[in-house]
Amino acid sequence: MSSSNVIDGKAFAAGLRGRVAEKVAELKSQKGVVPGLAVVLVGEDPASQVYVRNKAKQTLEAGMQSFEHKLPDTTTQDDLLALVAQLNADPQVHGILVQLPLPKQIDANAVIGSIEPAKDVDGFNVVNAGRLMTGAGKPMVPCTPLGCLLLLQDRLGKDLSGKRAVVVGRSNIVGKPMAQLLLGANATVTIAHSRTADLPGECRNADILIAAVGRPEMIKGDWVKPGATVIDVGINRIETPEGKTRLVGDVAYSEAAEVAGAITPVPGGVGPMTIAVLLANCVTSAYRAAGLDDPAL
Repeated sequence: MSSSNVIDGKAFAAGLRGRVAEKVAELKSQKGVVPGLAVVLVGEDPASQVYVRNKAKQTLEAGMQSFEHKLPDTTTQDDLLALVAQLNADPQVHGILVQLPLPKQIDANAVIGSIEPAKDVDGFNVVNAGRLMTGAGKPMVPCTPLGCLLLLQDRLGKDLSGKRAVVVGRSNIVGKPMAQLLLGANATVTIAHSRTADLPGECRNADILIAAVGRPEMIKGDWVKPGATVIDVGINRIETPEGKTRLVGDVAYSEAAEVAGAITPVPGGVGPMTIAVLLANCVTSAYRAAGLDDPAL
């Protein structure tokens, strides 16, 4: 495996954040508007706290405003919906992100459904999902799939005509929107999952293989078509024989890297793209709110 096979998500994300910062500065000078991202964290989940801290830091580094709302895990659904309504009405807020998972007394779908679609920078609201599905209107696209598409198109070009893509995983957050984006780029798309007959055989047909199942190293090297582009969305923490832990993806990386034409590592592949695309979505929302065309990012 040569290093040219490795898709460096960290470097690509840094470039995207740089372009976001330029567009933030342009919007500020043209319209006097500073894009604002509001992040709502309910409860004390440690992984969520780290993620929210990173988001706030990168938001400020891009020259944007960061509004953090930390609520106790006893917060009621009505209180959270009232906060979302307040953020929907706030002209300084262009993006609203409610960090998942939420405590069990709160219906996540009700909360996501209450976010103004134009400010839904996670792209999870059913209005945005419908717009992505039908091609009607301008959706906010979920960050992780859009990040995957940008990495793919950087490697293979904007138009994926003639490419066979297999998406392993059918979640609303990654699998389904990923398939829609690939269709939009003219790939021929199969969605596979745990109930698929001959999953290895389906994967071997793929010129583009997207792994998003959340099962450590499930996709083996001999499932990968020689020369295929492999995008590994999985982030799984496993124990090492020494009793420590390490991060691995859904793909058995060292095996797959021997045959793939290009592959994302874990960590350092898709992960850094998610926050960079979140910032890009927030800037896009701010441009739209100011009556401007979407910024070229």
